[in-house]
Amino acid sequence: MEKVKRYDRVLGLGFGVLTLALIIFVFTNESFFNWAYERHQNLLSWYIRPLFILPFCYFAYKRSWAGIWGTIFFLLTSMFWFSKPDSASEQVKQFLEMEKKYLSGDWGLVKILIALLIPVSFVVLGTAFWKRNLWFGISVVVFVAVAKMIWSVAFGGEAGKSIFMPAIIGLIICIGLIYLGFRKLEKEKKD
Repeated sequence: MEKVKRYDRVLGLGFGVLTLALIIFVFTNESFFNWAYERHQNLLSWYIRPLFILPFCYFAYKRSWAGIWGTIFFLLTSMFWFSKPDSASEQVKQFLEMEKKYLSGDWGLVKILIALLIPVSFVVLGTAFWKRNLWFGISVVVFVAVAKMIWSVAFGGEAGKSIFMPAIIGLIICIGLIYLGFRKLEKEKKD
């Protein structure tokens, strides 16, 4: 464990570079972009993605750069872990088509500012748990889930509501497990 701790920053930097490379690759390779989005129609990816908040918060609490960046990398790849479903609801298809057009369309100042909310949210969430502030961290998790739902309806209309169930279930599970995990870690620290 001590060796892992010694190389934590190097491993974190490695995952950070892999994350950046993946983002660049996805946005510069149209066939991969489309392949990934076909698999993202699988609702399993919609339900597991919010759960990546759990290891992210844990590694921020433990102050592990490798854990934080590794979680972000695996979160990004999780959209294409599952096979393309045999069928998907029309609402899911419409929402993902809107999301694809949104991401591959022109990027103006407003879109850039909206997109910057994602890394800023991760920084704020990481800081909350790095500093061991449970209630601030939970507030950020709630903000992220609500912001994603608002964005989805604002840009996807009725189809945007297709993310509500995975987002709400993920939010409830995350809040409960973050609370319990935080209390356990704090108790262990005192013992």
